[in-house]
Amino acid sequence: QVQLVESGGGLVQPGGSLRLSCAASGGIFSSYAVSWYRQAPGKQRELVADISGGGTAIYADSAEGRFTISRDNAKNTVYLQMNSLKVEDTAVYYCKAYYTGPYYYANGPNYWGQGTQVTVSS
Repeated sequence: QVQLVESGGGLVQPGGSLRLSCAASGGIFSSYAVSWYRQAPGKQRELVADISGGGTAIYADSAEGRFTISRDNAKNTVYLQMNSLKVEDTAVYYCKAYYTGPYYYANGPNYWGQGTQVTVSS
């Protein structure tokens, strides 16, 4: 039973920065990988970045070089640092956790937060 809450979204000008946070319940968080997704109006939800329980990160091409995903397992929190923001980054950003620890199994549940709005506009 994992509950996620995103925060840190807001309005920022092109070229600016934001740091999103995804706070999770449950104490020990290292058994879960976490992804950041985003969804713009009228578009499909897309993967932005993913981080394993051990801290290995991958990025979508659109985020590579501008965004950094990180985690602090002691705080049960995953971050998405977004720099050099573009208008096309405007979307609702969601975090998703999924279990990858001991006794993990295929097709396990995905736990989603409610999202935080990021608007990049001049």
